[in-house]
Amino acid sequence: MLFDTHAHFDDPQFDEDREQVIQSLRDYGVGNVTNIGASMETSRQAVALANQYDFIYATVGVHPGEVDELTEQDMQELKNLVLNNPKVRAIGEIGLDYHYEDADPDEQQFWFRRQLKLAEELSMPVVIHDRDSKGKCIEILEEMDVRNGVMHCFSGSAETARKLVDMGFMISFTGVLTFKNARRAVEACQAVPLERLMVETDCPYMAPEPHRGTRNFSGYVKYVAEKMAEIKGVSYEEIVRITTENAMRFYQIKNV
Repeated sequence: MLFDTHAHFDDPQFDEDREQVIQSLRDYGVGNVTNIGASMETSRQAVALANQYDFIYATVGVHPGEVDELTEQDMQELKNLVLNNPKVRAIGEIGLDYHYEDADPDEQQFWFRRQLKLAEELSMPVVIHDRDSKGKCIEILEEMDVRNGVMHCFSGSAETARKLVDMGFMISFTGVLTFKNARRAVEACQAVPLERLMVETDCPYMAPEPHRGTRNFSGYVKYVAEKMAEIKGVSYEEIVRITTENAMRFYQIKNV
């Protein structure tokens, strides 16, 4: 069974049929999902979903685009969400995103470091979002000696992927891997050892071919796994087994 390691089922795009979509996932060969927190509110929602479904796990954290109103009280709430909910398996998604003109690098870096310290305090892995930071995100991870993390939705170079692997990171790929112009992602996937790979949808975003441009959901993670199997020269069944084992190890999930 597939493990979709990064989903956002709390997103409003699922408001009309969330229950129906989640209940259908077993029919698509999906055995487990991690629902990712990206703000204080979605972190709470991720925990609620994880507590509602036995095969859904959660992360809590605040995306760099959502840090402008964060407080130390929020950090305490994130800590409490971890301590009071055993299905919370990581801090994330956290990181840097300089894509938009109104991004405040100093503020993003402050709260990135603060959430990395929280993860260290709680002995939790981290789910990293890095967009257009020009190496600053990895620089901070190196500076703080972070070794237990995943770079999600990876679309960087093979060189960057190898560097992250050397740091101890997992590398997770979305439907971008299936895009016709995804040469860099394919080369990066080639460079990553099998034991460091995970698959994700990032749903409802990043739908793979042949569904690009539509609402994504965890059932489409099979297309990422199929492409990854092709790139790595192994069977689809082997990629499913390996990436699921990797995800369970990363998220410290046993007896699933």
